[in-house]
Amino acid sequence: MNMQKIPLGAWIDSLVDWITVTFAGLFSLITNTIDGLLNILVDLLSAGPPIVLILILTLLVTYTSRWPLGIFTLISLLLIDNLGYWDSSIQTLAIVILSGLLTIVIGIPIGIWCAQRKTVRNIVMPILDFMQTMPAFVYLIPSILFFGIGVVPGIIASFIFAIAPTIRMTNLGIQEVPKDLIEASNAFGSSNSQKLFKVQLPLATPTIMAGVNQSIMLALSMVVTASLVGAPGLGADVYRAVSQINVGQGFEAGLSIVIIAIILDRLTQNLRNPAYKHLIRPKIVFSALAVLVIGAALVLSLAKNETATGPAGDVGSETGYQIIGIEPGAGIMTQARNAVKDYGLDDWKLTEGSSAAMVAELKKAYDQKEPIIITGWSPHWMFSSFDLKYLEDPNQTFGGAEDINTIVRKGLQQDAPGAYQILDQFAWETSDMEEVMVQIEEGASAEEAAQKWIADHPDVVAKWTEGAQKGSGQSISLVYVAWDTEIASTNVIGQVLEQNGYKVKLSQVEVGPMFASIANGSADAMVAAWLPSTHLEYYNTYKKDIVDLGPNLQGTKNGLVVPAYMDIDSIEDLR
Repeated sequence: MNMQKIPLGAWIDSLVDWITVTFAGLFSLITNTIDGLLNILVDLLSAGPPIVLILILTLLVTYTSRWPLGIFTLISLLLIDNLGYWDSSIQTLAIVILSGLLTIVIGIPIGIWCAQRKTVRNIVMPILDFMQTMPAFVYLIPSILFFGIGVVPGIIASFIFAIAPTIRMTNLGIQEVPKDLIEASNAFGSSNSQKLFKVQLPLATPTIMAGVNQSIMLALSMVVTASLVGAPGLGADVYRAVSQINVGQGFEAGLSIVIIAIILDRLTQNLRNPAYKHLIRPKIVFSALAVLVIGAALVLSLAKNETATGPAGDVGSETGYQIIGIEPGAGIMTQARNAVKDYGLDDWKLTEGSSAAMVAELKKAYDQKEPIIITGWSPHWMFSSFDLKYLEDPNQTFGGAEDINTIVRKGLQQDAPGAYQILDQFAWETSDMEEVMVQIEEGASAEEAAQKWIADHPDVVAKWTEGAQKGSGQSISLVYVAWDTEIASTNVIGQVLEQNGYKVKLSQVEVGPMFASIANGSADAMVAAWLPSTHLEYYNTYKKDIVDLGPNLQGTKNGLVVPAYMDIDSIEDLR
């Protein structure tokens, strides 16, 4: 059936744009509130040396879950500190606690409402089904537009993903209260509030706590996903290890997440019925803990002496001393970190995230004419869509112009000589690549944009395929990173290979796995190696096991980029 496609995606985009503009003030308030609460939590958890919090958590776990788990907690937390992940663990713990508090404050009242009103339950339950089945990554997209890059969209996405169990279990717990007890409370003339707080909630508490426990575990499972939009903590460490194929670091950070998950799981399971409640009454323990937390918060608030790091109105104050970056494993992020050191930008923070998150933050700031500094490279469609400029780099930290090279596995020339020759002869100009990228940004699929470019440039394509042997259905695996440049080039060369008799498979991976897959022969080729600077570390690691066919595009550029309306010209101006 040749039915016209329903423009559902366009409608959603329009709705999100309208919400972003209409409720900008509300989103700003929410962002500032969550940021403030998170900073308070981080300050509390990191007050004093690590051993203080380790001992407090050990004693709390021992009281609630018996001494063997207390010993496990002590040893495990000391291990995290020894491995160098204590600060990341504090960030992760604060994010999970705040997400958990939000699910409790919002989820339990909604669950109660669902239990008391069938109409509400019939509306809410399908929404929860949708929230639980929708991929968690999807929540990050509007979160970036509403709340910007950083920890807040990560917390919001975690909250949305994790709230369902609390609502469902609260509703279930109240509904399972025996009807004879409800009838008895009615017979004694109890009001609705008395019936809820003195009968239903006390009896439903075990079920409600089970829901809270599951919500906290789901929030913890989101820490890696949240790192895609700049959320700090162990998730960012895992993401960085994956992108750099650092098995050891990935295991250490992953083990730290597992340890925190076990501790939080046992704590939340046993809070209502502590193991040693016969020795010390729970009210005494939890009251002492509350006094300790409140006292620490008061001391920190009195001791904290915030000073501005720059005069009001300078670029640092206007941007929050933040440079918006991309994936932690990208070579340009290494260059940006070096630039922060080389230029003495001690007050500045380089925020890790993803290319998509960076562009979304740029679009949001550009539409409102707000200052922003990003890591940028060209060719990229954003230079066609926005009026941008590179900051001058007197120290040449970002290096000069780069090339994008084609790299294939050893043995490809013998296995598929025609594909090898086409890949070897593949070369185009920056304007060609940007033409494809702009079409994709305007709504065309990558495949459609590639096909259109090929149809519009037969002479260029003919040079790539000249003298190349036709394929006979051999499979060719191409790998690429999710950068707009590589999406464009990989889809174009993939279509050309398809048209010449090869069965092409495209696989999106991180930078490290991209090089590793070519080196170990699990993939055949890539047209995405930025050299000699951006991907130099990976190239040096695997150069003995790969075949470099040379540049397919010359004259790329990396650096720090700002909108043209910003009155700043050099990285030195950021000091």
